[in-house]
Amino acid sequence: MEHLIVSDIHGAKSSIEKISSLEAKHNFKTIIILGDINYNGARNIPPVDYSPIDVTKTLNSLNKDKIIFIRGNCDSRVDEFVLEKQFYDFKKIRINGRKFILTHGDLYNKCNYNIHKNNVFLYGHTHIYELTKNENNSYILNPGSISLPKNNNPRTYMIFDDENETFYLYNINDELIQTLSIKK
Repeated sequence: MEHLIVSDIHGAKSSIEKISSLEAKHNFKTIIILGDINYNGARNIPPVDYSPIDVTKTLNSLNKDKIIFIRGNCDSRVDEFVLEKQFYDFKKIRINGRKFILTHGDLYNKCNYNIHKNNVFLYGHTHIYELTKNENNSYILNPGSISLPKNNNPRTYMIFDDENETFYLYNINDELIQTLSIKK
């Protein structure tokens, strides 16, 4: 099965349309949204297609039983209310027996969280993608931003295929940028 991992939508209509089209094509087992869903905060310029109402409507049209919402620093209680699903600051899940730690990256990040051996640490917040295996055989992954990337990076999203235990990072045009296998 495949799992979609995105972060930092920031209210971009084109980004949520991309997520919806990916879901229609793949029928993901899980959709993990690592925060900053509707708003952009005081530091980011809003996307040109900024429409948090459209983002909310589209997310509400998807099967929310398969969506995990992580609260980002720009998310509010209103987002949780209109999306009618609990947001988590931090959540642990298991896929194929391996522990996945999900967070936005502002409260808990790779510098202040002790990532144990063979765990997968997924975060957003930086708007810069990362697929890294560290010295203790744990994995640090960031899908970048699907709407407002930084450092001249493209808009990106990630798919995890749990059958071959590989992460695939794509740009918004579905071009493969990088892969990382986490097979034991």
